[in-house]
Amino acid sequence: MADIRGNFAGIKSPNPFWLASAPPTDKYINCRRAYEAGWGGVVWKTLGEDPPVVNVSSRYGAWHDGNRRLMGLNNIELITDRPLDINLQEIKQLKSEFPDRALIVSLMVPCEEESWKRILPLVEATGADGIELNFGCPHGMSERGMGAAVGQVPEYVEMVTRWCKQHSRMPVIVKLTPNITNVLNPARAAVKGGADAVSLINTINSIMGINLDVMAPEPVVDGKGTHGGYCGPAVKPIALNMVAEIARTADTRHIPISGIGGITTWRDAVEFMVLGAGNVQVCTAAMTYGFRIVEEMIDGLSQFMDQRGFATLDDFRGMAIPNVTDWNQLNLKYVSKARINQDLCIQCGRCHIACEDTSHQAITAEKDGKRFFEVVDSECVGCNLCAHVCPVPECITMVQTDAGTEYQNWTSHPNNPMRVAAE
Repeated sequence: MADIRGNFAGIKSPNPFWLASAPPTDKYINCRRAYEAGWGGVVWKTLGEDPPVVNVSSRYGAWHDGNRRLMGLNNIELITDRPLDINLQEIKQLKSEFPDRALIVSLMVPCEEESWKRILPLVEATGADGIELNFGCPHGMSERGMGAAVGQVPEYVEMVTRWCKQHSRMPVIVKLTPNITNVLNPARAAVKGGADAVSLINTINSIMGINLDVMAPEPVVDGKGTHGGYCGPAVKPIALNMVAEIARTADTRHIPISGIGGITTWRDAVEFMVLGAGNVQVCTAAMTYGFRIVEEMIDGLSQFMDQRGFATLDDFRGMAIPNVTDWNQLNLKYVSKARINQDLCIQCGRCHIACEDTSHQAITAEKDGKRFFEVVDSECVGCNLCAHVCPVPECITMVQTDAGTEYQNWTSHPNNPMRVAAE
């Protein structure tokens, strides 16, 4: 059996699946249920200074696909609105009852050293395993000079991280905001400040949609709406890219990464791990399907590792990083063409319409006077749009057609003006 135990920045847990800091981790009862369901760790919902914040209702906007599957949530909820002392008591109780599980406390206080000095010993006294600095929240708290307002300024990230390392013995995880041009800048700042790890991504600043009856953003609060934090399956591609950038860059690749963003299945988790994540954090999927989804994640991960012969998580962590490169390093000599499996084709014509109207007119519509869809190799550029719009899985596939193994990238291509200028 595969060993799925995690050791993230010195914090041990029975598996790499943690609940992210969010509504599901706001109370003792929620977190206890999560542990009982099998989660390896929880990141307690962000604590702040008293008096507590005041939240509004409603708090969520949603985007569903055509089958009513929840693809994304936009939330305007703030950090915990419960008193600090109550949270601290419950954290201490939870950790004493589940000593083998990871318990991280998310924190957000004003960008002043004294504020951090006050709250850090209170958290440390609970026996929590570490802290996560919430530098990502893009709504509400950012307008108060916290959250993303700190995370978007590398100098602030480094400064606050250093304060926390100076005034606490707990491991410090810095949660990074995606609402920035280059995620490497705050990641480098976290490293300079002495962070033990980073987690990403936090939610993406967004407006989910407009209620056309009242002409206000969703969710509507007494006729008005605002921007909020976007999460869920739809943000996974953005999160994967940012995790990969940190994991493959020389001055940040050594820092442990906790991957967050749209993780719903064990396969999602493995994708983050092969891009360098040491563990993953889940929120929207738990809010959609309940805490017991972790059972399928654990089973799926274990079976994947057994089938591939991986004994521990470290055996496959980062395996995909060498294959992530910049566009100018891709092989321009590699050629693939679309192929349509006529036994699977249902003659819907979507591939033809997509190619005819928006691509390269490389798919026929008829043959011998009958409706028939076939790829014209001489016109096909291998863009694979047809494969993506086809409603039948595996009906259209991409097949390599170049015979040789010649390699040439853009840096050495004769059409590259920079290369020509250099010569």
